[in-house]
Amino acid sequence: MTAPLTLDPARSALVLVDLMDRIVALALEPRKGTEVLVVAEELVTAFRAAGAPVVLIRVERPGVAEQPPGSGLVAGLARDGDIEIVKRTIGGFQGTGLDERLRELGVTTLVFGGIATNLGVESTARAGGDLGYDLVFVEDAMAAFTTAEHEASVRLDFPRLGSVARAAELTFMRS
Repeated sequence: MTAPLTLDPARSALVLVDLMDRIVALALEPRKGTEVLVVAEELVTAFRAAGAPVVLIRVERPGVAEQPPGSGLVAGLARDGDIEIVKRTIGGFQGTGLDERLRELGVTTLVFGGIATNLGVESTARAGGDLGYDLVFVEDAMAAFTTAEHEASVRLDFPRLGSVARAAELTFMRS
């Protein structure tokens, strides 16, 4: 993990991936989906209070007439002014307009949380890195299907792509 990380709210966005009822309810490690959700909600509150954008990404299965029950974002997570993205691939950038929306806002740093660490979060982050964004990974705002998958991303991959921190280590610059 890193030392405390100071973010510029005018240039940073919180990106939360697949915090949907049916995904939060899965058997996850190293923490339950409900624990991820608690930390994610704390981050959402802090980013909104700082005036920084909140991006909520959820997946829809392509080519099906109806999405499975629990496919919406967890109730109460989204607010007016948030950016809600629907993806149909593992990552949140492909074909969603997310990059354009972030660039319009002047965002240069993406702060990630969500489920699953090594799938939707990592895929979205890798695409963001390829697009030139600085990346921050909030370890305690993520979970995967196994601890080994989560740890491989957090300990091996993410430090090569950006900064890894815990939610309590994030602060915002004062304007």
